Amino acid sequence: MGWSARLHLRYAATAGRTTLAFEHDGPLRVLRTLYPEGAGICHTVLVHPPGGIVGGDQLSVQLDVGAGAHALVTTPGATRFYRTEGAPATQTVHVRLGAGARLEWLPQETIAYPGCLAHNALQADLAPDAALLAWEISALGLPQADAPFTAGVLHQRMAVDEVWLDEGRLDAADRWLLDGAPGLAGQRCLATLVLAQGTAWSPQERERLLETVRAHLPASLEPVAAGATCPQARVLVVRGLAPMVEPLMALWQRLWTVLRTAAWGLEAPPLRLWRV
Repeated sequence: MGWSARLHLRYAATAGRTTLAFEHDGPLRVLRTLYPEGAGICHTVLVHPPGGIVGGDQLSVQLDVGAGAHALVTTPGATRFYRTEGAPATQTVHVRLGAGARLEWLPQETIAYPGCLAHNALQADLAPDAALLAWEISALGLPQADAPFTAGVLHQRMAVDEVWLDEGRLDAADRWLLDGAPGLAGQRCLATLVLAQGTAWSPQERERLLETVRAHLPASLEPVAAGATCPQARVLVVRGLAPMVEPLMALWQRLWTVLRTAAWGLEAPPLRLWRV
């Protein structure tokens, strides 16, 4: 029947400090809360003790970040969707940000094992002046373990309010998508980074942020092919493709530090969990 797990995180800003209260049901837990940047920003580490998501599992994370609060959420390891005999495995994340709230959703990579049937979704709802910095880094198969993505489906979805939606179905049987030039072009690792606000940037601010990001993207298609755009007045998106996770993760971590400073005026302390 699979695991059913639910985790509800509620962040609040009180007297300059971001505090966390949470409820959980099933094997989805808060491992640690840390304050390496001071009391105003709560770093939270989530863990799924079973170590992977199999057919029939349903994981649900609800994050409510109250007005003026700032949370950074990450994981100590990859999200692994294992092979299934038929039932899908699902992970859904629903984010609600209050006025002036900030959330950084920065999990480790998602690995789609051969034969998985996975649904992975993030929905973010932003109040005015709220801000979101989120990424999704995905690997199809395990090439270094001689386990290519020859069967299975990974369904990915990311959305911000009703202004931006990115949804795709990566089917191992769709060779044109996986190997064709308009698709993944033979690459098996892909990533999306989103910076979004509840209030639109000015045209000048959008261009400044885009120019800042593009200045840090690789000049060639190796080791990462990446590009940045603003598809909507309050959404900036960076996409990347690579043969392996490591160069994508390294670039996305670098872009996180760049955007955190450019958009919010904050330095980005190195997190030990991210060392690759």
